Amino acid sequence: LASSWGYLGAMPTSPPWTKKSQMPESPELNQGLLRAPNSPGTLSDIEAAKVGIRHAWQHSGPNPYANLNDIVREQADDYDAESDNLTLFTAEGKAGVPKVSNVLNNLVKFPGGENPEGEVLTAKESMLALLKKAPVKLGTLSGVFLPTIQNIFGVILFLRVPWIVGVAGVGQALLIVAICCTTTLLTALSLSAIATNGVVPAGGAYFMISRNLGPEFGGAVGILFYLGTTFAGAMYILGAIELLLVYIAPEMSAFGEASPGSDAFLDNLRLYGSAVLGMLALVVYVGVKYVNRFAGVCLFAVIFSIFCVFVGFFATPFAGQPDVCRAGVGLMESDEAGDCTEAYLGPLFSWISNTTNVTKMQGFPGLHSTVGAHNAKSCYRGDGEVAHGVGGREGQVGETSDTSFAVLLAIFFPSVTGIMAGSNRSGDLKDPSTAIPTGTIGAIMTTSMVYFCVVILLGATVEGDVLRDKFGEAMGGRMVLAQLAWPTEWIVLIGALLSCLGAALQTLTGAPRLLQAIAQDDLIKALEFFGKASDSGEPTRALILTVCIAEAGILIASLDAVAPIITMFFLMCYAFVNLACALQSLLKSPSWRPRYKYYHWSLSATGVVLCILLMLVSSWVYAIVAMMSAGLIYYYIQYRGAAKEWGDGLRGLSMQAAKFALLRLEETPPHTKNWRPQVLAFARLDDSDGGAKLLEPSLIHLAGQLKGGKGLTMVASVLIGRYQDRWKQAAIGQKALKRSLAKASTEGFAQVVVGPDIVSTVTYLIQGAGLGALRHNTVILGWPHRWRTQESADVLLQAMSVSRAANLAFMVPKYESATPSEKDPARNSIDVWWIMHDGGMLILIAFLLRQDKAWSHCKLRIFCVAESDDNSIQMEQDLALFVRLLRIDAEVSVVEMVNTDVTAHTLARARELEEFRAQSRGGPVEAPSQTTLRRMNTATRMNAALTERSTDADLVALCLPDPMEGDDPLVYMSLLEELTVGLNRVLFIRGGGREVITIFS
Repeated sequence: LASSWGYLGAMPTSPPWTKKSQMPESPELNQGLLRAPNSPGTLSDIEAAKVGIRHAWQHSGPNPYANLNDIVREQADDYDAESDNLTLFTAEGKAGVPKVSNVLNNLVKFPGGENPEGEVLTAKESMLALLKKAPVKLGTLSGVFLPTIQNIFGVILFLRVPWIVGVAGVGQALLIVAICCTTTLLTALSLSAIATNGVVPAGGAYFMISRNLGPEFGGAVGILFYLGTTFAGAMYILGAIELLLVYIAPEMSAFGEASPGSDAFLDNLRLYGSAVLGMLALVVYVGVKYVNRFAGVCLFAVIFSIFCVFVGFFATPFAGQPDVCRAGVGLMESDEAGDCTEAYLGPLFSWISNTTNVTKMQGFPGLHSTVGAHNAKSCYRGDGEVAHGVGGREGQVGETSDTSFAVLLAIFFPSVTGIMAGSNRSGDLKDPSTAIPTGTIGAIMTTSMVYFCVVILLGATVEGDVLRDKFGEAMGGRMVLAQLAWPTEWIVLIGALLSCLGAALQTLTGAPRLLQAIAQDDLIKALEFFGKASDSGEPTRALILTVCIAEAGILIASLDAVAPIITMFFLMCYAFVNLACALQSLLKSPSWRPRYKYYHWSLSATGVVLCILLMLVSSWVYAIVAMMSAGLIYYYIQYRGAAKEWGDGLRGLSMQAAKFALLRLEETPPHTKNWRPQVLAFARLDDSDGGAKLLEPSLIHLAGQLKGGKGLTMVASVLIGRYQDRWKQAAIGQKALKRSLAKASTEGFAQVVVGPDIVSTVTYLIQGAGLGALRHNTVILGWPHRWRTQESADVLLQAMSVSRAANLAFMVPKYESATPSEKDPARNSIDVWWIMHDGGMLILIAFLLRQDKAWSHCKLRIFCVAESDDNSIQMEQDLALFVRLLRIDAEVSVVEMVNTDVTAHTLARARELEEFRAQSRGGPVEAPSQTTLRRMNTATRMNAALTERSTDADLVALCLPDPMEGDDPLVYMSLLEELTVGLNRVLFIRGGGREVITIFS
């Protein structure tokens, strides 16, 4: 019954045969434990084995995976630990590593390393903290595309786009749209890569930036993103009040007649804006469900309004549209009839008629007119001017502020924001890896086409002076797009109003939750108060602060003044999303495996440059203030000492830096996302040749082929003797190792150590090689082909034992043929036989190998073993889901091993093993023990499964069984040899006692 890695992967403290730990009372209960030909197992044999198990269990050393056994028992008290087919992998005397079949379902739910709050978990915590999701129902259309469109279309489209076309001209207006949409498209590509690089539980852009660039950048950009979102709420409310007072109900003015831009108009904006803000905050406080219901109404209103505008471009009888009164180069304030008579204009008529011509003209000549050619040119004006350099008089429609390309760019940019809607709700999507890229990019392309078409059609159908009339004063206070709408202007007026109110509600709902997420991360002490939720779970405290900040934006009382502020905040956020993607792409961290493939670091870098240039062009003053604010928050968090470790990309960059980075990396252990194999490989030198020839070049090649992990590589060799006598050979050998590293195109360090014997020198190197954080976490030792000599086998077992005690991963390549190379690549498959839970080490190593050109043509196949008490169908479904969540392309299969009988072949091989041991040790030949039979049974049955499915594989990655305590090295090596008979290349891998792969971003 003894075996090799903790009894059956989940050794209970009490005997495992029954839930209540009752010993079997009859031999019948033990049928199938051992049925060798003519040699049935007896109850006394089994009871004796149980006593041995108890004794070994009590004396077993600590194991990092031991707590996973408790988890298996907590999940199912009646877990049957018997597993004759896997006895070799589940050894007596070791704290048990659970079988994959028993933890796979939990791995799918929560594959360790980090919980949704970003805390690093122990192995046990990561298995117990199951990710409890709400039912996922949303697809690409309803979950990403439509919400993104709703967030993009809004107040700027209805109130400012016609004015931007009139001032900038069609050509420059198209350029403004193109610049802004290109920036968001590049950001969406980066966003898609980050959002599909694992699960994004909450926090949207803040979560992605903080977990990819670190807590300092995350906190700084998170605060600015929160402020941008909050000011966006103020902008939407100001837009709604402007719609109400200018176009819908001017008589609502509380301060008498209030023309746009006047002090009375600004006071109205402040008064009504504050009132609307209070009412919307009350709605949010009462319940988010009402906000979500209202969102659907607003979305329909926006889409229907835009549809009616486009119909109006072609269907509206333009002869029935408002006329305007033109005096020289400017328009006169008039009613919608464009009355240019002396009776209407009064004294102003005499002045105008004496100085210039007064004409009545159509404001909307239509598509068949020639206005398109005139509107192609820009007409930038200063404050109060009716034309460029021409001042206006009272009664004329003049500009309300100075205009320039940069000003228009800053005002328009908020109309293309809102692209984060899909990533913010990734937990509610059926398939985030498909829905987020498709929905977000589709929404950007759709809205971009709408903007381009609106710009062109406005320029082709509406007089330039009418377009430049920001508040429609020449038409009696009518909105341009509303006048274009078919069949009535009220469709657009009501749709725009609902759009503004709905968007404001969304920001007042999302901003407090963003602030709460930042506060709960405990990055900024002053925000700790706002991290607590109310009894109902709502962020009431954060809502109060959000309302206060939004009120500050409303007191500015100018849509054109608030929009550039929002532009700065969002551009800063988008710049860091692009930076995060570019950095991760360049570092090529093992955890960087986005399912979305259409991205490149150069596109992300271009996005960063575009965002910074837009910030500086829009307003260099605001840009500097925003950057300085981000810098102050960054250094404040760094000064306090960010206690969070989220696996950020900057940490990965630090690993390749010098002494300063070493000191930084010493502060905290690496996160699961930053784990990469840092290899210490032992290579043998030909001592007879003076140490100038390498005997195992395959080890160097294997270490080099793992360089996709961007980890440390150290190659060591051992010479026997005294250093004073052999320093020359050591120097020659070191040069040979360096040449081999260069030949394998591998950057690393080489060292030859002289010691009294191989075993002790190897164990000392495993303990002491490296410096600080630049230490190995993985040991590679070549297969001892002369293992039948006692010393070769002892080296392997002692190295395994020390590595296990130091929580280091251990790899043993057993190659019968040359290692594939770039010139002669492997083209079949890499087969991973994932039997015991090793923290995902086998899968990660196989993934990294496929990044090398020598293995890139291979497909990856992952096999799990199901026994009689396992649900193989569910296992295969769980395995497929787990691999998909890891963003790894692989075929998955579950191999059923039900028959546990010991065959005649197994019995014969076990007897041969005893004969070999007796011959090597010089003792008598003994009958195979129960332990030897069961372990040999595992080896022969697993070998049959391996050769049946993986004979043609270019590499078989297999869990490395631990030897039993006091195991005879020759017996252990014989079992491994039996396990791999007939296989070309085998890579034995044992995990280091920690999770090395995760589904999270």
